[in-house]
Amino acid sequence: MPDKLRLATVWLGGCSGCHMSLLDLDEWLIDLAAVADLVYSPIADYKRFPEGVDLALVEGAVANAEHLALARRVRCNSRHVVALGDCAVTGNVTAMRNPLGTAASVLQQVYVTHGAPRGVLPDAPGIVPRLLDTVVPLHAAIKVDLFLPGCPPPAPAIRALLEALLRGEAPAVASRFG
Repeated sequence: MPDKLRLATVWLGGCSGCHMSLLDLDEWLIDLAAVADLVYSPIADYKRFPEGVDLALVEGAVANAEHLALARRVRCNSRHVVALGDCAVTGNVTAMRNPLGTAASVLQQVYVTHGAPRGVLPDAPGIVPRLLDTVVPLHAAIKVDLFLPGCPPPAPAIRALLEALLRGEAPAVASRFG
């Protein structure tokens, strides 16, 4: 491969456990850095998702308008998108708010009914991103190429996925959608 792989990692609605598993790759991350450039990640605190990404590993469910906009940007700017972990694959823990009803109902319950003594909804833009009425797994918002489940996926599974993709092979640890 003449150029380095342009790799991105994204954190949507989830606990960051998938990124912790990625960091558990320890010294193999040095080997990865020899063949891949990390062009976007909460680990490196990039502010805008770039164009021309070869592989995006996306952790977390789509829970608010900011997640949805970022997921769409990721899909538009990435050759391959991997739903990384159970929240991205199924909605998992993040989607546990879905039975509570619409976004307005959730905010009412959290901030007024069971919230702080003042019982005030946050209404200033930017304090709380606009929640979607339903939390959805990544593939419900954008086309996903591969799924790597696990809560979180173990570091060896992430490594096996990355190694297979770097070799141009279909990873045995991930599944395709559809």
